[in-house]
Amino acid sequence: MRLRLRVSAGASRRRILGVHGGALKLSVKAPPEKGKANRDVLALVAETFGLPTSDVALVSGEASPDKVVRLPLAPEEAARRWSTGRGLL
Repeated sequence: MRLRLRVSAGASRRRILGVHGGALKLSVKAPPEKGKANRDVLALVAETFGLPTSDVALVSGEASPDKVVRLPLAPEEAARRWSTGRGLL
């Protein structure tokens, strides 16, 4: 499945802020330079959904706060993992 994200890079804390405007809003500590924030985003999404980082791929938004990532989960499974809090920070 594909997941829309709204990312704030260079934040003081790495966390999921919730759903806003149809996208999962999150913040990461890494600065938005040389792919550092993107790597941090992928790691946070992987942890949140209980996946290895290598299973989460950035589909679009490499240089934008609006990103789309691909997860190897059916939407129902992603929703179940989100609602049960598996891996949430």
